[in-house]
Amino acid sequence: MDTYALLLAASLQPSTVLALAALGLLINEKAGVVNLGAEGMMLCAAIAGYATVVHTGSDVLGFAAGMAAGGLLALVFGALVIGLNTNQYATGLALSLFGVGFSAFVGTGYVQAKLPERMKFEVPGLVDLPFVGPALFKQHPMVYLVIVFTIALIWFLQRSRAGLVLRAVGESPQSAHALGYSVRGIRLGAVVTGGALCGLAGAYISIIYTPLWVEGMIAGKGWIALALTTFATWRPARVLLGAYLFGGVTMLQFHL
Repeated sequence: MDTYALLLAASLQPSTVLALAALGLLINEKAGVVNLGAEGMMLCAAIAGYATVVHTGSDVLGFAAGMAAGGLLALVFGALVIGLNTNQYATGLALSLFGVGFSAFVGTGYVQAKLPERMKFEVPGLVDLPFVGPALFKQHPMVYLVIVFTIALIWFLQRSRAGLVLRAVGESPQSAHALGYSVRGIRLGAVVTGGALCGLAGAYISIIYTPLWVEGMIAGKGWIALALTTFATWRPARVLLGAYLFGGVTMLQFHL
């Protein structure tokens, strides 16, 4: 039973990464934009977050730096695709390639850098429960926050006025424009928000999941997150469940 508890606990870390990135890409696609640059954004965010923690010792600032890096690259992507009407697939691939090269160049001096000692997180009282305690209640707070965010996103897309407008922009931009909504402005906001979430996922990898920096450390997780949105049929709850499935399979191969 201890082995299964360790397997479940280890599966939640990669699942959180995939869920954060996939939910960001889902917001993009709900607005009618497909961003293939997730891999590059996550890599740039990973080095931005890691470098920030090395110099400041603050995980919070590291996460903020990762979100800022992802949001900035997404803003460039949105300006090209939404503002200049470039091909979104070619632009996304270019962004991904740029992120791979730029992060490798910037991160050269951080390969041997060390982060401050990592804190150990646990939920008092619940961590002592048999099996579920070590499996579920010794995780970083981000593991629990992504569940809360998924629930909030479901409510936002289905119950709030802003969420319904976002969906309308993606499904029928002509109708949304006729009603007086700024289709380009809403899409740009969605793209930047999605990029910030991808950036948060990238920073989580370099700061918490594998607290180090090596070139190409995202290792295809951006592409998996992109596929996960389609796998989940663009529904946040299914994205989260799919992320747990992918994360579980990822760790199961190591345990086997």
